[in-house]
Amino acid sequence: MNEIELAPDLLSVVVARTLAEEHVADIVEMLNEQDSATIAHILQEMPFERAVEVLDQPELADAAEALALLPDNRAGALLSAMSADRAADVFQEFDEPTRQRLGARIDRQTRSDLRKLLAYPEHSAGSIMTTEFVSVPSSWTVQQTLDHIRRVERSRETVYAIYVLDPATKKLVRAVSLRRLISGDPEAPVESVVPAHKPITVTPETDREDVARLITKYDLLSVPVVDAQDHVIGVVTFDDVIDAMIAETTEDVQKLGGMEALDEPYNEIGFLSMIRKRAGWLSILLLGEMLTASAMQFFQTELEKAIVLTLFIPLIMSSGGNSGSQATSLIIRALALREITLKDWWRVLLRELPSGLVLGSILGSIGVVRIALWQWLGFYDYGPHWMLIAATVGGALIGIVTFGSMMGSMLPFLLKRAGFDPASASAPLVATLVDVTGLVIYFGVAALILTGTLL
Repeated sequence: MNEIELAPDLLSVVVARTLAEEHVADIVEMLNEQDSATIAHILQEMPFERAVEVLDQPELADAAEALALLPDNRAGALLSAMSADRAADVFQEFDEPTRQRLGARIDRQTRSDLRKLLAYPEHSAGSIMTTEFVSVPSSWTVQQTLDHIRRVERSRETVYAIYVLDPATKKLVRAVSLRRLISGDPEAPVESVVPAHKPITVTPETDREDVARLITKYDLLSVPVVDAQDHVIGVVTFDDVIDAMIAETTEDVQKLGGMEALDEPYNEIGFLSMIRKRAGWLSILLLGEMLTASAMQFFQTELEKAIVLTLFIPLIMSSGGNSGSQATSLIIRALALREITLKDWWRVLLRELPSGLVLGSILGSIGVVRIALWQWLGFYDYGPHWMLIAATVGGALIGIVTFGSMMGSMLPFLLKRAGFDPASASAPLVATLVDVTGLVIYFGVAALILTGTLL
C-alpha cells in the first residue's frame, strides 16, 4: 500500500480535535465505522500523544491500513511511540513494501524490539510480550526506585510491577509491586520491601494459554519473560493476555462449529476466503454422512419389512449426535482449562459410561411414553406390535446416547494424543460419526426385539 497525499481537511481537523476529548474506547468505536482513508486523516490531525493512545488499542481494526496511508514521517513517529507489542502486531499486517518503507522511519530501538518480537512463534509469550517495563538494580533504595519510575512511566506499558535485578549479572532477583514501594521506607534498600518468594516467570516459548493460567492462579498484573540466563527480556501484561484469550476462544468456538478458524473479523473477511474456510469441513462432513446412507442401504430389507422404523431415524440420530456434542464440548473446555489431562482419560470414560446410560434411559423413557400416548390417543396407529416398537426405540436410545457420550468424550483425547487441537473434535464431526453407528445400534436392537414379528 502506498502513502497517499493527506491534504488538510477542515472537517477532519474539527473531528480529530473533538474526538481527542473523548474516551479512547469511544474514539476507537467511532473510527471502526470509518474507512481507512478517513481514519488516516483523523490520526494525522489528532494530537500526537492521543493518536498513539488510540493506535495502542487492539480493538482498532484498520490500524495498519491507516498508518500505511499516513506520511512516512508521521507513521514512523507513531510506530516508534506505540507499545512494542502493539507495534509488532500492526507491523505484521503490512505488506513487504510498506514494511521496508516505514521500517526505515522508526527509531533504532523500536526496530530492534520489532525484530525480536516478530521472531517468536505465534501464540507464544514472546509474541505478545512488551519490552517496555521497569527494572532497577537491587543496590538502589526505595526512593531511587520511585524517582526512576516517575522519570520513565510515560514510556512504560506498566509501572505496577518493578523487577529487581542483580547489579552485576542483570539477572532477575525479585519482583515488587508499586504498592509495596510506596509504603516502604524511602531510605531503605529496595530489597527490603520485596516479597521473599521467587518471582513467577515464563520463557519466550511458553504458550499464551499457560501464561493466562499463571496470571489467573497467582492474581498477577504482569509476568516477566526471561531468557536462559534469567535476564528479563519483556513482560506479558494481563490486558495482553485478555486480548490473546479472546482470540483463542474465538478460534476454538469457530472450530467447534465445524469450520477453520477465521483470520479476520466476520465483517472484513473476503467472500472467497469465507468459502474456503467453510467448504473443507462441510465436504468432510458430507463424506461422513455418505456412510449413513450406506448404513441405511445395508438395512434396506429391514426397512422394507417395517416401514414404521423409518419414522424414528431422525430422532435416533439427533439424540446420539446431541449427547456426543455435549460430551465433546465439556471435555474440550476441561482440557483447555487444565482441569483434566491426557492421563485422566480413563476417569472420564468411567464417568461418561454411567452418565450416558442414565441420560439414555431418560430419553428412552420419553420415547416410549411418546409412542404409547400417540397410540392411545389415536394420533397414529403403530400396529398390533406397537409395544415392541416402543421397546425398540427406548432400547436403541439408551445404546445410542451412551455410545455418543463415550465417543464425544474420548475423541478430544485421541486428537490431543495425536498432536492435533482438541477443538477440531467439532460438534458436527462428532454428530456425523455417531450418526453412522447410531443406525447400526438402532437396527441391531430392532433385529433383536422385532425378529419373528415385524422382521
